Amino acid sequence: MEEELLNAWLRVTGALNMDDFVSGTTYNEAVICNLLYRSHKLGAGALTATDLCAKTHMLKSQMNRTLNEMEQKHLILRERSAQDRRRILITLDMSQIEVYEQQHQKNLALISRMLERVGREKGNDILRLLNEIADTAEEVCGNRKEKNT
Repeated sequence: MEEELLNAWLRVTGALNMDDFVSGTTYNEAVICNLLYRSHKLGAGALTATDLCAKTHMLKSQMNRTLNEMEQKHLILRERSAQDRRRILITLDMSQIEVYEQQHQKNLALISRMLERVGREKGNDILRLLNEIADTAEEVCGNRKEKNT
């Protein structure tokens, strides 16, 4: 069963054609943009690199490299916190928000087409199972922390 689950997972991710899903950005950049966009839409405000590492399970060095590249592409802004000058707050660059929102709507339309094919009831089952798989993966794999060397 393990081999068949791995094969199914690889088929799904391959079929999604990540170029369509994350147009103009790398996968990690798209994930970070999504987290920052959701934080913005929920009114939660800026996130720190530490917050993003916790949510993505990316290594600190990988996160810093990705954030530097995103800043060069004008996808994000970094600003020192007024309350604690040691904290760097990260937000989406609002001058680029329309570009992100267009891609986000394209992704939602793609997911909607898939849901039409499988049905809303199965969609709810898939959502429940994917969340259960994500929770289990986080529990089994644990947070990957960068080792101090």
